[in-house]
Amino acid sequence: MSDILDQVVPHEDDNRYPFRMPYGWFQVAWSSELEPGAVVPRFYFGRHLVLWRDDDGEAHLNDAFCPHLGGHFGYGGKVVQRCQLQCPFHGWEFDAEGTNTRIPYSERTNTKARVRSYPVREIGDHMIVAWYHPHDEPPLFELDIPDEATSDEYSEWSTVHFAVDAASQELAENSVDGPHFRYVHNTEVVPEIESYETDGHVARMRSIQKFPTPRGVVDGRIDVDNQGPGFGITRFSGIVDTFLIGAAVPVDQNRCEVRFNFRTKKLGDAATTSTVGEAFVREVAKQFEEDRPIWENKAHLRRPALADTDPPFMKFRKWYSQFYADAVDGEHDVWAPVPPDVEFQPEFIPAEATASRKYRTTE
Repeated sequence: MSDILDQVVPHEDDNRYPFRMPYGWFQVAWSSELEPGAVVPRFYFGRHLVLWRDDDGEAHLNDAFCPHLGGHFGYGGKVVQRCQLQCPFHGWEFDAEGTNTRIPYSERTNTKARVRSYPVREIGDHMIVAWYHPHDEPPLFELDIPDEATSDEYSEWSTVHFAVDAASQELAENSVDGPHFRYVHNTEVVPEIESYETDGHVARMRSIQKFPTPRGVVDGRIDVDNQGPGFGITRFSGIVDTFLIGAAVPVDQNRCEVRFNFRTKKLGDAATTSTVGEAFVREVAKQFEEDRPIWENKAHLRRPALADTDPPFMKFRKWYSQFYADAVDGEHDVWAPVPPDVEFQPEFIPAEATASRKYRTTE
């Protein structure tokens, strides 16, 4: 049965990109943001959503509007009877699957009053991911979570949160773009891509990288495993073994949020691990900000004029395109009608082991 309430999505004329909303697993929160009984609003995939945790500790994601008269669960809604979500407008209650379970002033429920629900997984008591598909299809694949996410050999998580005025595909294309490091990040040597292979929903990139340090250049590696469009695992080695889960979630067709989740392999004592790990995280965050003006102002060219030595951009795009359930306009180049006018100011939030920071738009 289709949703009773149609969600408001950007008009086609407002879309900067030719592609629609991708499907996959996307991080919608950190576990620490959602205490038992919490109900918080979210806006992703061009939809108003509500994220909540029942009294038994399970996280849930639903559409935000009550099908009765449109009350927003995220503003005044609450968890009742341990695992029911109550609308703040008239007190109607729904379970995690979106079924109406109680109307406080009626002996009957409304079987047609359903709220769309989204499959949710929680990874290592650290991050909450949800499955989104524009046609409400169930998960077409599951995430393969590596041992580094829970291993005691690694530090506590260090996190960074960005908001970007660009589609997530534009950001993800950087995973195969070695040459830009010289010109955007001023590195002396371009990373050497050893291989780029795709297998269903997984894309794997293996590369050799030289990292500059105060003591000179260090040989290292950057190896990336993408699982769908919203969940990528990057392993850095050379300076210090670092494990990164990069999670990009579409806000709408023109914007996305990115959460970086870092763990550094322990270096003996906590202070050294924290110092080295934090310096590495700061460098990655700095490079992200160097990429921002490119992403937010570039055109998307359907047939780019490539050099014979360029990395496998088109192979990447072919792999990524499978996650668009709706047709992609491949006939027109597109660009932003006006430059984005957004400032981003870092907000530093202390963590136990390594620094945690969020990047938010200023009001």
